[in-house]
Amino acid sequence: MANNQAKNIRKRKRILVTGGAGFIGSHLCEKLLNQGNQVICLDNFFTGSKENIKHLLKDRNFKLVRRDVEIPYSFKVDQIYNLACPAAPVWYQKDPVKTVRTNILGAINSLDLAKRVKCRVLQASTSEIYGDPQVHPQTESYWGFVNPLSPRACYEEGKRCAETLFMDYYREYKTDIRLVRIFNCYGPRLAMNDGRVVSNFIIQALKNEPITVYGNGNQTRSFCYVDDTVEGLIAMMNNPKFIGPVNLGNPQESTIKQLSQEIIKLIKTDSKIIYRDLPVDDPVRRRPDISLAKNVLAWRPKVNLKQGLLKTIEYFRQTI
Repeated sequence: MANNQAKNIRKRKRILVTGGAGFIGSHLCEKLLNQGNQVICLDNFFTGSKENIKHLLKDRNFKLVRRDVEIPYSFKVDQIYNLACPAAPVWYQKDPVKTVRTNILGAINSLDLAKRVKCRVLQASTSEIYGDPQVHPQTESYWGFVNPLSPRACYEEGKRCAETLFMDYYREYKTDIRLVRIFNCYGPRLAMNDGRVVSNFIIQALKNEPITVYGNGNQTRSFCYVDDTVEGLIAMMNNPKFIGPVNLGNPQESTIKQLSQEIIKLIKTDSKIIYRDLPVDDPVRRRPDISLAKNVLAWRPKVNLKQGLLKTIEYFRQTI
């Protein structure tokens, strides 16, 4: 028995998750704790919420640190997941300068810590680095089509610069990095006021309000349930050699109009669809090529859109 306990202690890692009180971050913290690790959650609650991680606060292996990633920090850890950044347009466009600072200074501070303590660091990048893509589906070798002067650029270019920093630290300092590009993640704990399409549609439908579709609704997205995204992040972090970048998303593509119709059907609401002008530089098509994730990480999403929407709808039924 004593030998087994000692073995488990040796396997346990001390892991830092920046943005750990956010939507994806809170699910990641929960999964890492369930695997027997010690987790430090660093968050300034700009978009994250203490509500997301309140069920973890009594766990002796969980530590919450309220701090902005723009300010250097120091912890003795085995792994760092850098997730800190407002990810929804309503938030990253509210304070675009802070969004850029969070992306760039947050990347530098996580990299400096990883370099100093000699641990692995994963950057949660995004499909937004592909911009409004001219290649479909998007592969990791595609450089993207991004307007650097767009209102969206604070997030898109901020994430692109963060990837550049990660690669430069890898080349110059041999920092142990991992790069992941996340596509349209959804699920329980999405913030009600962040303007993301899945949460918007579900909340409007549950309230029997009109469902707001921007543009003609024919633009496409590929929605990946949060549990699948978290599994992919952990698989990438623990891959011994592959640094990425790698796409993590669900290749099941649907139009925004189809998504709204599916949510209306699942909720059985009387909500009608109304149309508004499409935001500037909103991507027309978005779908990941996940061949690399399948081959290198043995990862693919398991939760289909209907299953994921039902779980997300149930969460919002209990929330609003």
